[in-house]
Amino acid sequence: MAALISVPHARRRRLADLSEAEVLSVAIASEDEDHRIYTAYSEALTPDYPATAAVFAEMAREEAGHRDRLKALAEKRFPHGLPLVRREDVAGLPWRKPLWLMRPLGLDAIRNQVADMEEQSERFYQLAAAQAKDPAVQALLTQLAGEELKHQDRGEVLRDRLLTPGARSKEAEAARRAFVLQTVQPGLAGLMDGSVSTLAPLFAAAFATHSTHATFVVGLAAAVGAGISMGFAEALSDDGKLSGRGTPWIRGPVCGAMTAIGGLGHTLPYLIPHFWTATLIAIAVVVVELAVIAWIRMRYMDTPLLSAVFQVVVGGVLVFLAGILIGAG
Repeated sequence: MAALISVPHARRRRLADLSEAEVLSVAIASEDEDHRIYTAYSEALTPDYPATAAVFAEMAREEAGHRDRLKALAEKRFPHGLPLVRREDVAGLPWRKPLWLMRPLGLDAIRNQVADMEEQSERFYQLAAAQAKDPAVQALLTQLAGEELKHQDRGEVLRDRLLTPGARSKEAEAARRAFVLQTVQPGLAGLMDGSVSTLAPLFAAAFATHSTHATFVVGLAAAVGAGISMGFAEALSDDGKLSGRGTPWIRGPVCGAMTAIGGLGHTLPYLIPHFWTATLIAIAVVVVELAVIAWIRMRYMDTPLLSAVFQVVVGGVLVFLAGILIGAG
């Protein structure tokens, strides 16, 4: 096997300035990295998306085959070893996004990344083949460029073969379930808390002071405070490993942001100086907020519309009336 000889690089090199040995070194490292990425995708997707995971496992095997062919040529052409040159040492070669930056895993995001990877590899091999002087090196790089170009079609063939209608249906349902658990539920909890719990302090301040500025300050403080509190509470409540609810670094900010938005919706009208105009607009905003919450519960939580409206409206009206009675008293 051709050894890799480490050589220092003061700055990123241009592809045109690389020797054939350095080009092969970059190509081997890139194919090995792509093999590892596809393998990681396959392993990560296997529990929820086994058919798609099988597609990536097949693609990982193909990338390993490319790597082995390049290594065999390198051992024959450069028996004393290759210099250590990686993708990050070459200007113009985009870095590969690691798996941890792709979480929570989305099939569309992963498939888009794979398409970009194949397109970048094809371009690299075309340019490298154009400047190669050794016929064997040029022939292999040209062949690999053609194979990378066909990989997208190959991916479609694999998907058609492995992603049967039944598998697609199961994966679509798994994706929907993950979206509901990881995004809709924490977002809905935050929106409900922000929209309902801030009604009492906001309208209590409004009817106690009849000052739009004071009411706005109280509403802003309640919305921001509730957002921070709900965000931390959601993030610390569950690490998501057993429940499948996803990383707390996503759920926490989603819940906190939606809580703040829910509270700010009926607070912002109090930027209007006229008290009754601001109050009537704020009440209209509350009605819209409660309707949106009821629709989300019906759409994603399978709650009957009348039941969702009744639950949300009753709670919202009670808190609203409590705020008015406390403020007016």
